[in-house]
Amino acid sequence: MKQPPAKTVRSFFSTLAGKLDPEAAEGLDVVYQFDLNGTDGGQYQLQIKDGACQVSEGTHPDPNVTLAMSGEDCLRVLNGQVSGTMIAMTGRLRISGDMGLALQLASLFPSLRP
Repeated sequence: MKQPPAKTVRSFFSTLAGKLDPEAAEGLDVVYQFDLNGTDGGQYQLQIKDGACQVSEGTHPDPNVTLAMSGEDCLRVLNGQVSGTMIAMTGRLRISGDMGLALQLASLFPSLRP
């Protein structure tokens, strides 16, 4: 059964660790940093290691990839209402660091795909 969409970025990130596909994350040791601005903004880091995901608030000193966008756009992507690719193509998502890892993010959380 599909979960109702999260209403805030914080509530979504609090459940994200349980949505990781451990097989897709096997062998990874990476940190994704989310820098979100606007009303539902904040900083969140996803540490993926040994097939597990840990989500923390705040900034990581040396993330592998950083995704910067508005909190509203992030929530729309995470709820599967729009693809990250579409947000990036319109210039509302800025990615720095390892682009390959950024592209791999969707395969790590297959239940989030629109």
